Amino acid sequence: MKVLRASDYLLRDFRKPDGQLANLYVGYYATQRSGATYHSPLNCLPGSGWTLSEPGKATIALPDGTSFVANKYVIQNGDYKSLMIYWYQGRGRNVASEYWGKIYTVFDSVRLRRSNGAMVRVTVPIRGSEATAQQSASEFASTAAAFLPEFVP
Repeated sequence: MKVLRASDYLLRDFRKPDGQLANLYVGYYATQRSGATYHSPLNCLPGSGWTLSEPGKATIALPDGTSFVANKYVIQNGDYKSLMIYWYQGRGRNVASEYWGKIYTVFDSVRLRRSNGAMVRVTVPIRGSEATAQQSASEFASTAAAFLPEFVP
């Protein structure tokens, strides 16, 4: 937590009635000044023993008919293999690119006088096919992203 310097965070496991597990992490930053800013899981997961492979994008369809693009990776630590989807959310945007997220933060700091935002990560164990895991992760990401604006303005 000292390294992340998030203002607040949520780390929670969810289980569907069919037993499918999804992990949600939201690291929220009330302001991204003074060096406290979200960073990519690509920086911290390898330091924790995870390997990342099969980089790609996932389109997350929202209940209101809109969609956004998120990052997708297969992550593995020993025998534990999962599909990870993550994006940056805040100030009315969902952005896959860490660089565009930072550009928008600077732009919004000037225009809106706000730099709050969050890094959102959904992780689903791969049990069976990666396609099934991606579908489950995308569905969960859709549900989570629809509720987050109430907490991540």
